[in-house]
Amino acid sequence: MYAVIFTATIRTLDDEYTKTAEKLRALAFEKYRCIHFTSCTEGSHEIALSYWHSEADILAWHADPQHKAAQIRGKQRWYESYKAEITKVLR
Repeated sequence: MYAVIFTATIRTLDDEYTKTAEKLRALAFEKYRCIHFTSCTEGSHEIALSYWHSEADILAWHADPQHKAAQIRGKQRWYESYKAEITKVLR
């Protein structure tokens, strides 16, 4: 099992962000075998943690056209900065 740790500094989150996040979360579970996803925002910081069956699932998710479009909007509109770390879960 693998985990993705996404951290971001928020610029602004709007209704489009909320709708996009809901659609992408559903897509991750339905098409890319995401096991679990949780996120929280505190002040100007966001952290999201997701669990996946394989690194291949994560890479396919990252390359999804809808996810790619959201990444562009994220860079332009929603986030000052962000990073994603991938780790293998040992226990």
